[in-house]
Amino acid sequence: MNERLGQVFVRGKLISDEQLIEAIKEAKLGGEGLMAAIAKLGYATEDTMVQFLSKISRRPLVELSSFDPPSETLALIKPEIVRKYTLIPFARQGSTLVVATADPYNLAALDDLKFATGFNIQVVLAKEGEINATISRLYGDQNALLDDVVAELGAEDVQVVDTTQEFSVDELARATDQAPVVKITQFILLDAIKRGASDIHIEPYEKVLRVRYRIDGVMHEMIRPPLQLKDGIISRIKILAKLDISERRLPQDGRIKLKISAKKTVDFRVSILPTLFGEKAVLRLLDPSNLMLDMAKLGYDPEPLAYLQKAIHEPYGMVLVTGPTGSGKTVALYSALSELNSPDVNISTAEDPVEFNFMGINQVNVHADIGLTFSAALRSFLRQDPDIILIGEIRDLETAEIGVKAALTGHMVLSTLHTNDAPSTITRLQNMGIESFLVASAVNLITAQRLGRRICSECKELVEIPAAALINAGVKEDEVEAFKAWHGKGCPRCNGTGYKGRVGFYQVMPMFPQIREAVLRGANADEIGKISQSLGIPTLRQAALRKVTEGVTTLEEALRVTLADD
Repeated sequence: MNERLGQVFVRGKLISDEQLIEAIKEAKLGGEGLMAAIAKLGYATEDTMVQFLSKISRRPLVELSSFDPPSETLALIKPEIVRKYTLIPFARQGSTLVVATADPYNLAALDDLKFATGFNIQVVLAKEGEINATISRLYGDQNALLDDVVAELGAEDVQVVDTTQEFSVDELARATDQAPVVKITQFILLDAIKRGASDIHIEPYEKVLRVRYRIDGVMHEMIRPPLQLKDGIISRIKILAKLDISERRLPQDGRIKLKISAKKTVDFRVSILPTLFGEKAVLRLLDPSNLMLDMAKLGYDPEPLAYLQKAIHEPYGMVLVTGPTGSGKTVALYSALSELNSPDVNISTAEDPVEFNFMGINQVNVHADIGLTFSAALRSFLRQDPDIILIGEIRDLETAEIGVKAALTGHMVLSTLHTNDAPSTITRLQNMGIESFLVASAVNLITAQRLGRRICSECKELVEIPAAALINAGVKEDEVEAFKAWHGKGCPRCNGTGYKGRVGFYQVMPMFPQIREAVLRGANADEIGKISQSLGIPTLRQAALRKVTEGVTTLEEALRVTLADD
């Protein structure tokens, strides 16, 4: 809400101070612009206000009813920014971007726009109603979009599987059945699927309710539902996830299984967290149709892929996948299991939680609150005659010890750790209390990984990078001249971001004899890293730079998700 615009109308005697106060209240309640609220209350017509603004600001007034800009102009501003500031990219004139807005005094919006686009911003005026109608026509109306998404995904079959439950809080239960709450919750879930989001964040603040999606690893604000629907939306999600809607002080976790059609089902892993201004909900999308289980298509280079496949096909030993949350560790492990899964082997997994279920694999959900920990599950596995064991994460010494012993007694063990790179995984196991000789004997291979955004194939183009920047990024001086880099200039397919999809960067380190010897003599992570590089194992930064030269990702992404080499 730009109160400066209201003061302009007061000074021009279009409205009074009292009317401005009422209009601001109305705008906040209705989630609309100030001019729309003034017109709605009958204090002044939109024509009068926009003509007045055009005169005093000396900005031209444009007609948008038949406006049809080229797609490359629309792609210059992200849709969420267009909706946030209620403006339209009108034309591009060299390094200047002309935008149509109803509020030429919203300097914060213009500054944000200049920063986000890199263009100088020039303003023309248009009626707020026409701008909103044009946004709906060009970008899709938020309310109508719900129906479009539902229709596109086969929403006549949309249903939540097995969610019946009794509730004790009548008021919240009634709120969840209100049409706006049901519609907007369904819209959020289905829109996230359509956009390929991996996570949904529904976040309450003092004056707004914000919905953001994580798409290709980066957060994007999508919509701001009316704040008064906050409790209803969160309670609706709790009901779908079979959680306790009367408990609002403690975190809760659950799942929603959404049947989109006869052939498509999507799981949402739900986490509810009490915050200062209400409960925040985060939903992780688990879509089996998007699960990539072919190791050859995950982005490994041929030689590292050969190392990894050889390691998992050994009769026994341990293969460890490391990286931060959201780096694709689970997908990498599932891909390995998919390759190993056959009727002649017994595979058991302990996961927290089980994200996807597979025929032929015995999967166990860990429940630490009842004593079913990773270590407890692992001890039980060893009495079940397993050939292959997957441990969702090695978190403590007990789990690590059992896993190492299993790897040394004829079992293939797959697991994950949270470390920065492959060499530091050795140090992490030693710090947990595992003897060096056990680490050297049990571990077959360690792979560290990160996920970066993939350049959009529709708007990909070569870009010049200064030599100094390349050297600072880690490119060797003798490789700078031949180094090529690309970026995405932005198009409708990628919503103006220049990126579409994700790609993995991998550091795959087999336990070569030289590395085993270094571990046995107590070498630290830096020493092991230098030995692995001398044996031709690239660091994560080097692996990412290789993807840059191949035109798969940008230099900015390589720098964003990987650390510089020492």
